[in-house]
Amino acid sequence: MASGKFFRVLRIFILLVILIGVGMGTWTTKLRTTSWDQPLWVVVYPINGDGSEASSKYIDSLQKETFKPIEDFMKQEAESYELALSKPIIMKLSPSVNELPPEPPQDRNILKIMLWSLKLRFWAYRVDTYDGPAGDIRMFVLYYDPATHKQLQESLGLQKGLICVAKVFANWKMEEKNNVVLAHELLHTVGATDKYNLSTGQPIYPEGYADPEKDPLHPQEEAEIMAGRIPMSETKAQMPKSLWHTIIGPETAREINWIE
Repeated sequence: MASGKFFRVLRIFILLVILIGVGMGTWTTKLRTTSWDQPLWVVVYPINGDGSEASSKYIDSLQKETFKPIEDFMKQEAESYELALSKPIIMKLSPSVNELPPEPPQDRNILKIMLWSLKLRFWAYRVDTYDGPAGDIRMFVLYYDPATHKQLQESLGLQKGLICVAKVFANWKMEEKNNVVLAHELLHTVGATDKYNLSTGQPIYPEGYADPEKDPLHPQEEAEIMAGRIPMSETKAQMPKSLWHTIIGPETAREINWIE
């Protein structure tokens, strides 16, 4: 009985030590990635999310230039906030990963979420296929055939661990919209928060509006990137066609340390 209690306490102690170590690492990483004194390297790891031939062929066609619009978008938005760093991010492309990431827990149990986060980080380390200097942010992109998947589950961008798990469509016609999703999740890793109502998906006024002072307010012409949609009315919004129909609003710029 006593020995069982001792080992239980020991396991809890070891877990706390690991979590404290991870927490310290997260704090120092946050300082480094939001100082914006040098470009952040973002490595994209393609994954065949549905195991289909269509997704496999599409992944084989990917090039680094596929993701260059994300670089250009971040550069343009940084210039609008007069960021000293002219090129905030550099996109890199890694060979594909042949293993799916661990699924997040369905409930909001904090211990389950913490355990999943540790599993995800270990998985990301174990499956890393990039042959080059370690990236600052790892973006695991799961591709799905749009012919068989009309709707995809939510993507994730984690500041703790600097990891994205994004789910997009394996079709060149949808690349521009895919890049909107990837840029959104990328900004999560450097501290940006969602600017839409989690229940309705509708952008939150005013921080989720690209032009909150527009008169009349609706329809908007662009989307705030962390709202993810262009508000057409108080109850309707639509996905932007590309990153060139989105902006980084002042609240998001403040969260990622582009402005005070």
